[in-house]
Amino acid sequence: MDSTPFRPFESLLDRGRAQRVLSDAVAGADDGELFLERSRSEVLVFDDGRVKTASYDASEGFGLRAVRGEVAGYAHSTEISEAALRRAAETARLAVGDGGGTLADAPQGTNTRLYTDADPIAGHGFPVKIETLREIDAFARDLDKRVVQVSATIAASLQEVAILRPEGTLVTDVRPMTRVNVSVIVEENGRRESGTAGGGGRVTLDGLLDPQDWQSKAREALRIALVNLSAEPAPAGVMDIVLGPGWPGILLHEAVGHGLEGDFNRKGSSAFAGLMGQQVASKGVTVLDDGTIPDRRGSISVDDEGTPSSRNVLIEDGVLVGYMQDRQNARLMGVAPTGNGRRQSYAHIPMPRMTNTYMLGGQADPADIVADLKDGIWAVGFGGGQVDITNGKFVFSCTEAYRVKNGKVGAAVKGATLIGDGATALKQIKALGNDMALDPGMGNCGKAGQWVPVGVGQPTVMIGGLTVGGAAA
Repeated sequence: MDSTPFRPFESLLDRGRAQRVLSDAVAGADDGELFLERSRSEVLVFDDGRVKTASYDASEGFGLRAVRGEVAGYAHSTEISEAALRRAAETARLAVGDGGGTLADAPQGTNTRLYTDADPIAGHGFPVKIETLREIDAFARDLDKRVVQVSATIAASLQEVAILRPEGTLVTDVRPMTRVNVSVIVEENGRRESGTAGGGGRVTLDGLLDPQDWQSKAREALRIALVNLSAEPAPAGVMDIVLGPGWPGILLHEAVGHGLEGDFNRKGSSAFAGLMGQQVASKGVTVLDDGTIPDRRGSISVDDEGTPSSRNVLIEDGVLVGYMQDRQNARLMGVAPTGNGRRQSYAHIPMPRMTNTYMLGGQADPADIVADLKDGIWAVGFGGGQVDITNGKFVFSCTEAYRVKNGKVGAAVKGATLIGDGATALKQIKALGNDMALDPGMGNCGKAGQWVPVGVGQPTVMIGGLTVGGAAA
């Protein structure tokens, strides 16, 4: 990517002068870069029969970083000019001091393109999008007379970045993102319940605006709402749990994935710190973080430091074999960067972050796994959750779950929360289905106040001995 033009910033900043300012800023430092970004986003929301939101945002700016040891100086600005760059360099330089470091080697180049560079916002006119939202609303209401409210969202964005290093290496990436979501509320006998379905990825809106696609989302949202309409209060107690494939991998992401990010392990604050090469999960459990899957929401051709993304094995057959690394933490830990240095925008410093994190499938038939559940919960859908990185303890709420006794799937349950800790849950995995699936493309991940798009996935999984919070047993 070294020969890629300095688009879309060449009219604002001379590359040669920018490189000289950056080189002065990181003289004596271990690492550093200039990150330039231009982004646009559009969100349209049709709610309760009318256009509720029609927003368009555009921003541009740069961030300049100088790194020495564990310290990083960072300055950013919305003004892309040589004068602003010089001011930022003076600020970032404060972290380096008198220097004495040796500048790290530049990332290896790549010509890999994992997604289109077409602008998804411009691909379809505003009237087309509004009419599609109206059609979604009408279609969902016609599906069932119990539907009392519909909310539909079309979102699209385009992020253009250029990463310049002091020795002159230039890396660029153009990152589209789209998503369509449908939510419905149903009412019967005074009781109301909701269901949501959606997804997208680093693709244009062409496929997502196809009626076949959004109609399937509307049907799925209705199905979930109707399931919950007849749901009974969830039981409480310690029991075995079967997690469905795909989106339930969000539990893996939160309870395990964050604990395998390099910074937490370098500082010793992760529940997995110091366990490299040890058995941390049941035999057969393999967990990866893979930013190279074409068109996926969490994929990146290069990370926000210019390192090409990669397919990183974190846990192999139950053994901890790798962490996710950015450049700074990799250097301090004496390992190679893994392409996981990510930031929310030019106003944020990069850190180790997940891309698409998932567990590989096993050999078991998913139906057999559920049939082996003697007394527990089959959790198919998840909502929000919380996790403590230091001990891996998590709490997750289920949006679709069923009571299972003696292998028989019973009534849907409402209000179920799963409580446990990631390190223990990994060792209590009893079965892996042959149905590994990725989520439909709707995940966002928060860390240290920064949000980035991510993907998750897993097969049907049985975990023994999780605590279920719900009504009295």
